[in-house]
Amino acid sequence: MNSGAAFVWMDRYLDAAREGPRWLGRAEVAKVVEEALHRQDCELHAYVIMPNHVHVLLAPRIPPSQLMRFIKGASAREANKILGICGKPFWQHESYDHQVRTPEEFTKIQRYIEGNPVKAGLAATPEAYRWSSAWSGWRELQLAAPASAGE
Repeated sequence: MNSGAAFVWMDRYLDAAREGPRWLGRAEVAKVVEEALHRQDCELHAYVIMPNHVHVLLAPRIPPSQLMRFIKGASAREANKILGICGKPFWQHESYDHQVRTPEEFTKIQRYIEGNPVKAGLAATPEAYRWSSAWSGWRELQLAAPASAGE
């Protein structure tokens, strides 16, 4: 099985999983992850926070391994505080990364990410799922957010 097929299999498995940690399904935890994504040094093109995994399409401005360490570290500390978890990892160590090579592939991946909640039965449309860049209120949320001190 090639890496693309393995990714699709794992994603379908995670979407169907009804057991195991589903901490990201809690709004206060999903919000922590969403805020961590928006605070990082990258161009964030698309994301979805599913109950047990996250998809992100981004262009990092720093080495990807460092960016992922920042995102996972910041969100894990806050999420573990909310959940009352101590001494256990929040995120898995591995991640699946892929370099996007064409504009067509970029569009395909963006649609895949934003359509994930619909395929998993969590929303009727991508725009209806709150924890996604496709969410209909996302742009308004960005406009209403105060600029960070560094901007």
